[in-house]
Amino acid sequence: MENELENMSKQELIEQLLTLQKSNQKLESSNQKLESSNQKLESSNQKLESSNQKLEFSNQKLDFVNQKKDQDIAKKEDDIARLNIIVANLQRMLFGSKKERFINKSKDQLALSFEEFASQEALADDTPVKEKITYERKKSSKHTGRNKLPENLPVTEEFIEPKDLTEDMVKLGEEITEILEYTPAQFFKRRIIRPKYVNKNTQEIKIAELPSRPIEKCLAGNSVLTHILVSKYVDHLPLYRQQQIFKRADIEIAPSTIDSWVALTGNLLVPLYDRMVEYVKHQRYLQADETTLKVLDKNKKGKIHLGYLWVYHAVESKLCVFDYQKGRGTDAPRQMLTDYRGALQTDGYKVYNHYCLSKEIKHLACWAHARRYFEKALMQDKKRASYVLEEIQKLYAVERKIADLTAEERHEVRLEEALPIINNLGKWMHRERNMVLPKSLIGKAIEYCTKLWSSLMTYLENGNYHIDNNAIENKIRPVAIGRKNYLFAGSHNGAQRTAMFYTFFANCKLNGVNPEKWLNKVLEVIADYPCNKLQDLFPENLEV
Repeated sequence: MENELENMSKQELIEQLLTLQKSNQKLESSNQKLESSNQKLESSNQKLESSNQKLEFSNQKLDFVNQKKDQDIAKKEDDIARLNIIVANLQRMLFGSKKERFINKSKDQLALSFEEFASQEALADDTPVKEKITYERKKSSKHTGRNKLPENLPVTEEFIEPKDLTEDMVKLGEEITEILEYTPAQFFKRRIIRPKYVNKNTQEIKIAELPSRPIEKCLAGNSVLTHILVSKYVDHLPLYRQQQIFKRADIEIAPSTIDSWVALTGNLLVPLYDRMVEYVKHQRYLQADETTLKVLDKNKKGKIHLGYLWVYHAVESKLCVFDYQKGRGTDAPRQMLTDYRGALQTDGYKVYNHYCLSKEIKHLACWAHARRYFEKALMQDKKRASYVLEEIQKLYAVERKIADLTAEERHEVRLEEALPIINNLGKWMHRERNMVLPKSLIGKAIEYCTKLWSSLMTYLENGNYHIDNNAIENKIRPVAIGRKNYLFAGSHNGAQRTAMFYTFFANCKLNGVNPEKWLNKVLEVIADYPCNKLQDLFPENLEV
């Protein structure tokens, strides 16, 4: 190439240079076009990438929206299921049976044998089949007759002679028909007359002392005070209704007067109540529970305070105590449980756990409360709930079997028959606990039992312990009936008096004592009774 350039003339070199310049210009122009095309392609790529990013963001947004919709739908379905359960429970409370009896219907349907199955297939055949059926019927026993009236009732006799009697008639005998009649309660005046005597020589005057009265200068006697208190706290009759009953008998008594009678009588009986409290605190096996009581509070204008009646039942001594407290917190049972030593059976309320941390208190849980959780879970998870209810039924079957045995015998039978059932049930709950939703009804039921499992097993340690807390719930039931009638207590002091009277009458019921006779007897002697012998006035000790 260099030789060719050397042989070229100047003009040829210029032309060659011009040609090369033109070629370079064309190449530069092509390069510029290519660069421009590259830039356009890069811009398109950027736009495509931006579009892809937008599409990815849109897809992510759609996925998030779909997930949220799924969550909302699942939440609404859970809410609907929860509300359906609440509605079902409310309908059951309003219209259904209050019993928690569980009957597994599938167990009642007996399986058919092969022969029975074959006979059912034969029924489908059109050929008529004749069969001779024989059966035996138990002959009904004769009617035992009407209930006999008590022998201690006063009797009024009424003779009815037949009409048209003649001298030829001779009396063969007589037919006696007894009818129960009622005379409305009547008030009467008890007039105490005390003659005065004077000594002619010393002029000394003598007069007999008045009998001891619970309230000095009170218009009402012991029987009236007793009737008022029994009518309110046993028969659940508010004081204003009793005032109306008095009015029908032409006896006008102001409401404030009746209130003062109740308050003064209550003040007189406080030492007897305190002695019962001290006696219960020293027992070695208590059942405890609490219930609400509305109370008027001067410090809460326009509002009613919700207080609590705490109940402690000494199972072995058949004595119980009601204690009123303003709240349901940890301090409420402090007076009763701070120095308590023994077994304490509760429904699992967390406040009791605070006291059961003490080594002096052995905690017993209640199988009836545990069963109640699974009974409510039947509508949500019938299979699991039915299994647990059947196992608990087996535990109660053991209790019915050993009801009449001694404590030592009950202890042995429980270890032999009830302990294997409880162990198998505990293994089942441990396995199923992680397979159910914690907030579902069955999840809450299992969680309740697992937290209290050791306490649920404690009743196996002693034949005197009960499997449940039902005995104390029966003591609370009259409170629920009473507060529907009188609605609330007039003050906190009135609420404490209510607890005291419920204590007295619950103990009368526990020991099969007539509450009216017992209280009337107590009011006769309480004003002058020695403080160190007040336990003699307990319903189980006082003869009425």
